[in-house]
Amino acid sequence: MEYHNPVLLKETVDGLNINPDGVYVDVTFGGGGHSKEILKRLSGKGKLFAFDQDQDALKNTIDDERFVLIHENFRYVRRFLRFYGVKGVNGVLADFGVSSHQFDVAERGFSTRFEADLDMRMNQQNELSAFHVVNEYDETRLKNVLLQYGELRAAPAMAKLIIEYRKETPIVTSEQLKKVLKKFLPPRHENKVLAQIYQAIRIEVNQEIEVLKEFLQQTPELLQVGGRLSFISYHSLEDRLVKRFIRNGMFEGEPERDVFGNFEVPLKKVNGLIVPSAEEIKMNNRARSAKLRIAEKL
Repeated sequence: MEYHNPVLLKETVDGLNINPDGVYVDVTFGGGGHSKEILKRLSGKGKLFAFDQDQDALKNTIDDERFVLIHENFRYVRRFLRFYGVKGVNGVLADFGVSSHQFDVAERGFSTRFEADLDMRMNQQNELSAFHVVNEYDETRLKNVLLQYGELRAAPAMAKLIIEYRKETPIVTSEQLKKVLKKFLPPRHENKVLAQIYQAIRIEVNQEIEVLKEFLQQTPELLQVGGRLSFISYHSLEDRLVKRFIRNGMFEGEPERDVFGNFEVPLKKVNGLIVPSAEEIKMNNRARSAKLRIAEKL
């Protein structure tokens, strides 16, 4: 089984506009597909640093003196690059979301397809798991997770039902959670609603929105002038943050304008939104919701 089939492989790496002697960062190493493609385009002087917090991904490390794999969350990208003496890079690649491997290994608890314990931790050393979110969050907090990260209109009723059920017995497995929420899973839309529920819990477990914001705020300082960002998002919450940050360097509000109505931003977008071809989606169904955005440091 392939660990992870990289999405938009050529387009994402092309977007970096590789300088063969440059320094690059792949903050979501996974199966190493994007990293291998970057290394193909680097000279002997080039350097690639990769990040992955998942212990399983370390098995895919690449034996190449130009390559360094850092077992850490990419929210700490600047700190760890400084440790290696790197102050500025020519490009940063990110393929956000869950890897094929994480979805396909039942016991990790990411997929709605399998009976598994509620887990969903990308870093298996973290204490907070899906079990804790479902069984220990109070009703308001649980409702907010389902509403904000799953965009579920029935979030208040779902949270109430979970709280009532767990008074009698803990909700330990994915099948238990499905049974508890069965009334909200009409047959025609079951998979879609389950995916939204799982997405909400997974984002909370891994602090994905906070991590993404922290990471994005570091990128203008990391990039050298003319350096590129090449980012793939898979759901609207991620994509909105990436789009807004590229456009005006902020997540909310608008930057201050001068007397002429102009404002300075650290990045400029390169080309428009790129999505997978019908052919790629046919070969890799998980590519269907991918959105690639590219930006350059001014």
